[in-house]
Amino acid sequence: MIATSRIVLVMFLWAVCFPLITAGFAYASHLTFAALRAFLAGAALIGLGLVLGRPWPQGGRTWLTLIAVGFGATSLGYLGMFMASEFILPGIATVLANTQPLLAAVLAGFVLQERLGHIGWTGMGLGFGGIVLIALPQLFTLEAGSFGLGAAYILLAALGITISNVLIRTIAGKTDPVMAMGAQLMIGGLPLLAGAFVFEDPANVRWSLEFVMILGALSLFGSSLAYWLWGEILATTELNRANAFSFLVPIFGLAMGVAFFGERLGWIEVAGISLSLAGIALANRRPAADEPMTAGALQGEGSEP
Repeated sequence: MIATSRIVLVMFLWAVCFPLITAGFAYASHLTFAALRAFLAGAALIGLGLVLGRPWPQGGRTWLTLIAVGFGATSLGYLGMFMASEFILPGIATVLANTQPLLAAVLAGFVLQERLGHIGWTGMGLGFGGIVLIALPQLFTLEAGSFGLGAAYILLAALGITISNVLIRTIAGKTDPVMAMGAQLMIGGLPLLAGAFVFEDPANVRWSLEFVMILGALSLFGSSLAYWLWGEILATTELNRANAFSFLVPIFGLAMGVAFFGERLGWIEVAGISLSLAGIALANRRPAADEPMTAGALQGEGSEP
């Protein structure tokens, strides 16, 4: 249950990021905001690692992997998340973003030899179907002129995160997660910073106490803590099992809307939540004795007791 609790915490932290990103746009332009988030989060992890005496990642292959992770998870991931909000409704973005666990399951089967099996794929399908139901009311309010660009940004982010998750899994347990995740955030922030100088004016940030609090929460909790935990999780848990919990992110978003903004859930949203929770449970179901085992399961990996 320890691993499951940590995974749920990571998904909650990522869910909190979306309203913080939206709030921060009043003070900073998109790429500048994304770069600030990446650098602050990376510096915090590296600083913590140095204080704790954690070792730097070793080996050329590990560093090449971290460069690719930084480009996928941070450069493309943040670019897509921050830019898409200009062109696409949150519900549609949620549906497109949640193609990531499905894409990762396919890639993990080839690269990591982690295969879901029939029950696992059924769980992933139910989880994604639940997300579609949750977003259904917004799917009928498309704005044709901006939908294509917004969808492209979200799918770009999903692709970057998909590849990076598989790559993190390949080095998980072989390098310290604090230093590794700090390094990839700093590396991934460089293209964002370059883009900010080319397309924006980073000097135009409206610094205020509110923006500092937004940036701090987004960077330290939504990035530093979340990626630290995610790196540790993937050292002991198969990617597909952990990634299935990504369907919790929009559910947490709905819960925050109900708790803090007086929003109400209709029967469609309730059905979608139920379907997604059932999907997560199925995707994390242990294979029966007669079902084929994945490479990770044969090594005793999966959710910790």
